[in-house]
Amino acid sequence: MAEAAVAIGLDQLAGVGAHAQALAKLESLQEEIGAALARRKSNGLVRRAIKAWYRGDTVRAAKLSLEATEADDQNAPAYHVLGMALERMGHTHKALVTYERAHQLNPSDPELLINLGLTAWNLHMREGAEAMFRHYINAKPESPLGYNNLGSIQGDMGRSTLAIETLQNAIYRMPNEAMLWNSLATILAENGRAEESLIFYQEAIRLEPQFSRPYHNLGYAYSHLGRLEEALDAYDSALEYGKDPNERIETLHSRSICLIGMGKLEEAWDAYEIRNSPRFRAYLHNVGNMTLWNGEPLDGKRILVTGEQGLGDEFMFANILPDIQRAVGETGKLQIAVDPRLVTLFQRSYPKAEVGTYDDRKALINTGGKELRLIQWAVKDGKPDFHTPMGSALRFLRTDLSQFPHEPFLTADPERVAEYRKQLEAIGPGPYVGICWRSMKMDVKRKKYYSALDIWGPIFKTEGVTFVNVQYGDCADEIRAAEEKHGVKIHVIDGLDLKNDIDGAAALSTALDLVISAPTAAAATAGAVGTETWFLTAGRTWPQMNTDEFPWYAKSHVFAPENFGDWEAVMPVVAEALAKRADKIDA
Repeated sequence: MAEAAVAIGLDQLAGVGAHAQALAKLESLQEEIGAALARRKSNGLVRRAIKAWYRGDTVRAAKLSLEATEADDQNAPAYHVLGMALERMGHTHKALVTYERAHQLNPSDPELLINLGLTAWNLHMREGAEAMFRHYINAKPESPLGYNNLGSIQGDMGRSTLAIETLQNAIYRMPNEAMLWNSLATILAENGRAEESLIFYQEAIRLEPQFSRPYHNLGYAYSHLGRLEEALDAYDSALEYGKDPNERIETLHSRSICLIGMGKLEEAWDAYEIRNSPRFRAYLHNVGNMTLWNGEPLDGKRILVTGEQGLGDEFMFANILPDIQRAVGETGKLQIAVDPRLVTLFQRSYPKAEVGTYDDRKALINTGGKELRLIQWAVKDGKPDFHTPMGSALRFLRTDLSQFPHEPFLTADPERVAEYRKQLEAIGPGPYVGICWRSMKMDVKRKKYYSALDIWGPIFKTEGVTFVNVQYGDCADEIRAAEEKHGVKIHVIDGLDLKNDIDGAAALSTALDLVISAPTAAAATAGAVGTETWFLTAGRTWPQMNTDEFPWYAKSHVFAPENFGDWEAVMPVVAEALAKRADKIDA
């Protein structure tokens, strides 16, 4: 009995063990089936997200890829696509974290290294981005993509010699890769060597005739060289071959700028509306669902006009405000929304108008991460009849150069003007000439558009001129160096913050006889209040509209070198004109 009992016990144990093992296997199989089903569902969502991406619907791609990660949190491609969508929506920090998660799940995917590098680059983590591109090159040494991005970021870091070397070495290894020729050309063009860049862009096109990006960049180079007809042809070719929706929008925008520069205004302003496409990189969504003005009669209506793009553009486009103020008549109302620094100046200039500022905020929902612009004060009594960005009003008010009135359209504080005139007279005799030589935003790409103050020697040698600083931002060291080098005195108005006290800057500009400036907000301020303004440009610029002036302002003239960025050649020309101008004032 004991043996039987033992035997039964062993049988029972064996039976329980077999059932437990089977159940464990079934449970494991169910988990595998569940994981497979989750992966299948997740992959289906990823496929839909990719289709949305190619349609240009970034928000939809983000939502679908996010659902894919929720369906299967181990699906590396889902995180990869989500990272791409977040990056395009402007959420670069979140994109970086998402790419890192994808890389943890699939460290053998070298394409993630490229996207990690590009995202780090967008976050200005250039050294980290450079490292990612080098890792990619180690993983895929025969791919041109790593060398292309490595050379590009080296150029962006200001290491143009190294960038050129990187791309040249890659071209020696892969001479038939159009993207490498295109990037080498771009490094040259961004460093003010547009003429040299042409042959490399053309080689990229020869190698890959349907590659749209070199056509776009060729248009960019031709524009810098003042060869606008050729630039327009290049942009048209880029549109012919371009498939990516975002690249097409960039080309359409560049093409519109080219048309403005050519003076083809009726066509240009319509084309320029591409900047208001939600897919445009700098799109700004105005909250309020207001009716866009399309040239309807404004007599007795209320219209909200909003500044756009930057301080200089807000000044320049304000050229149309006198027309709109007249158009609304005595019973209508003009509302103007501008940068907070401009409210006082614009309110004085348009006393019948209601002037306020705007509130720009970043948002995710339904905007693709674009900026939202709130103007709550303008709708407190209900929505206006119409709304228009300042630049959009040009379609109806400035379709021909003859429609630019060449009159001041902003009015400085007369008491402050009188105060600054007294200060200037205390400094010494006139003429009083304001100087501004650069933008505050200076990087490798922008540097080529501005002259260094230390090469203004021929201008500073002009006798009988009192030079006054109107350069905003921290520039004390540059002024001191120029004074020591050229033996000139550049007077600074004590207590005037030229960056933030724009009303004061406008008053000082009004008190001056002339302003010589790079195309900056300082020049726009002077031009808007009616002070004669000389623009120093590296080449022909689009606001000239195929003239030798900036027609937006009462009295202006453009001095540009024959060869792009050849400042040494243009400075003596400006000096000669200044000497004649000074003699005329003295007489």
